Amino acid sequence: MKSTAAPCVNPPPQPGRWAQAGRNAAILAVMRVAIMTAGSRGDVAPYTGLGRRLALAGHEVTLVTHARFEPLVAGSGVRFQGLPVDPRAELESPRGRGLHRSASEAGKLLRLADMARRAVGQMTEDLLIAAQESEVLLLSASLAPLGHTIAEGLRLPSMGVFLQPLAGTREFAPPVLGGGSWGAAANRVAGHGVCLATEHIFMAAVPGVRSRLGLPAVRSGAALRARERRLWPVHHGFSPLVVPRPRDWRPGLTVSGYWWPYDMDSQLPGHVREFLDAGPPPVFVGLGSATVPDAGRLSARLVAALRRAGLRGVIQRGWAGLAAAGEDMLAIDEVPHALLFPRMAAVVHHAGAGTTAAGLRAGVPAVPVPVQFDAGFWSARLVALGVAPHVVPLRRLTVDALASALLRATREPAYRERAHRLGARIRDEDGAAPVLAALDRLGG
Repeated sequence: MKSTAAPCVNPPPQPGRWAQAGRNAAILAVMRVAIMTAGSRGDVAPYTGLGRRLALAGHEVTLVTHARFEPLVAGSGVRFQGLPVDPRAELESPRGRGLHRSASEAGKLLRLADMARRAVGQMTEDLLIAAQESEVLLLSASLAPLGHTIAEGLRLPSMGVFLQPLAGTREFAPPVLGGGSWGAAANRVAGHGVCLATEHIFMAAVPGVRSRLGLPAVRSGAALRARERRLWPVHHGFSPLVVPRPRDWRPGLTVSGYWWPYDMDSQLPGHVREFLDAGPPPVFVGLGSATVPDAGRLSARLVAALRRAGLRGVIQRGWAGLAAAGEDMLAIDEVPHALLFPRMAAVVHHAGAGTTAAGLRAGVPAVPVPVQFDAGFWSARLVALGVAPHVVPLRRLTVDALASALLRATREPAYRERAHRLGARIRDEDGAAPVLAALDRLGG
């Protein structure tokens, strides 16, 4: 069976599209900015692009994150300071593999919280050193409680730069618990509960930092309430076209638009271009930084589903270690999604925030295969936006289920048409501009 999917006509997004805007921005004061984040590659890559925009505007920017991600900023003009924890090693440890034994999102979250609690103490000293060399801190959600304490103690201005909508709202349940809706009141309460649980992860480290920096001791949850009362600013790096700003959010919470990873490469590797040119548009399959208990078995199912649907495949090995062989399949390592996705018939992915964004930007249909945490939330958004036929959860993935979803995504024109229109609108957004404007106000 041959694929009838039409080639994608969207040009790949240009990495330097906003460079001139950055150079022309009116800077009130050059600031030493530290962007602090922790987690997997998807928790880091968007900040390389945000950092580059700020650097192009004249600021001195340092990305502070795990040492293994230093290559992501090469050539970007962004400095780097490494943190000691290796997230891949953590996921491949016995504790990390324990995530696969949790059947519920709540169970997975408890295991992840335990892993994070152990890692925080190893990173605290390096975060303090980076902050002492900075004038403003931009903090991801994964480090916000500790980073805000450090900023308070050093009397530095700070802002949140979050990749997920974490503040409680009546409009949806917490994304890290799969999203959906449990009813307005329950959604709001659960969202606040998740924020408190995140604060608790840092309670072993925060008291020592507060004492060291001359701050008074506080009870658990008090710091979160203080940030909310003071309307601590948080910019969210996703498009309002994908997740509109909840109407019941407090002032200071801004949905800015996506921050695109910095990619130094301007074209795909030669062997990838050759494969793409040798036949009809293939389907991308990748699970990003997610790990799986049996990569060989899953790889076989993925390839069988692609072939049953009559589609070629580009399989990204990722941290799961996926594999594929044959003339109709190409196994790849890291390749910039901004260059690859526009040439796909569809993208099958784990529905992480970053990969979801890349697929939407490229304007191609999706088949979300959520693995854990906020993946269920982003999967549901893809279906609601009409760019994905339905969700195929990893735990229930079969050859028939995935092949059926692939056939709908690549054969029914409505999915490609909606994805194409939405992608064009998203590419016109400039998610870094609100963050840059906020820095300018701090400098003034």
